Amino acid sequence: MRKITVVTGSRSEYSLLYWIIKGIHEDPDLELQLIVTGMHLSPEFGLTVNEIERDGFPIVERVEMLLSSDTETAIASSTGLGMIGFAKVYERFRPDILVVLGDRFEVLSAVSASIPFRIPVAHIHGGESTEGLIDESIRNAVTKMSHIHFTATEKYKKRVIQMGEKPDNVFSYGAPGLDNITSLNLLNKDDLLKVLKLDEQEKIGIVTYHPVTLEENTAEKQMSELLEALKLFKDIFWIFTLPNADTGGRVIMMKIKEFTHYNPKRGKAFQSLGQLRYLSLLKNAAVMVGNSSSGLIEAPSFELPVVNIGDRQLGRIRAENVLDVRECEIEPIAAAINKAIVPEMKKSLQGLKNPYGDGHTSEKIVEILRTVSLSDLSKKQFCELSMGVDS
Repeated sequence: MRKITVVTGSRSEYSLLYWIIKGIHEDPDLELQLIVTGMHLSPEFGLTVNEIERDGFPIVERVEMLLSSDTETAIASSTGLGMIGFAKVYERFRPDILVVLGDRFEVLSAVSASIPFRIPVAHIHGGESTEGLIDESIRNAVTKMSHIHFTATEKYKKRVIQMGEKPDNVFSYGAPGLDNITSLNLLNKDDLLKVLKLDEQEKIGIVTYHPVTLEENTAEKQMSELLEALKLFKDIFWIFTLPNADTGGRVIMMKIKEFTHYNPKRGKAFQSLGQLRYLSLLKNAAVMVGNSSSGLIEAPSFELPVVNIGDRQLGRIRAENVLDVRECEIEPIAAAINKAIVPEMKKSLQGLKNPYGDGHTSEKIVEILRTVSLSDLSKKQFCELSMGVDS
């Protein structure tokens, strides 16, 4: 039986991996080895390991690596602690394939530690670009340490091949997070408001803002500007999702909690919504504001207008639902929100095609994990462009 180790370190990443994890767990030819780490194990970030347990997936190991700080030193130190923890797990369980998604420092730890063990790595969401983040460097490093690649678009597939990866091992199957949209029975607005314990609201706005980690000490000023812009929209109730454990994340949390404390009729913050509630929000919201990849990847499936702020998602493919605001300042943010919420905007997005796929990705990924020849992955070669992709 082929042993597939999957690593998850954050609530958002787990939601994208859910159907892949489920597919591996239910396949009689595969053995799931689920490793939980990072924010999942932190009460500060909602202790979301409990959600994984409620979903019924067996966890083979918890790797403690997250220090209670968001400084540069803490992030680097957490990465090192993670490598030590993952090395012990690999020595014990000896997986046949390691599966990781994205570009966070927890992923870097997991993949770096796998190299001496000669474990083939399957990486999901490579080839993308987020020019405002340290994630850009991590993603590309993980790509070069990986052996199988599952990209979200054809353009991203070409980028991975351009980096010298073997074309036969790069698969463009779409974004697995969209599988939740096609597989879950999403809530209507009335049921959603009941679940979130909210009064009837005419308009709902979603706000997800993360620190731009390649900028130094900008998070507090940017969040202050964003919150002042949101205050201008008296008829919109803002639902905030709190940021990840990145440098500068805690000051953003503090500003959001301060806003919702003094303006309880204007907004509410949630540490972890889960996929059903979060996607139901996207379905029923009037607008999304912030700098989350969800605005580019999931929101187009709901024809939801998105005000994308700053450089965090610079370089990533976007659909016509995205209105970009380069500077995190009150006036341009407010102007973009005004443009996003007019009926003409919503009407213009009818029939919008999501560039990240149709919601049938996970089953294809699981099939490759089940059937790929491991002997062909033992040694990597740099493949020149002429060997498999047009220049």
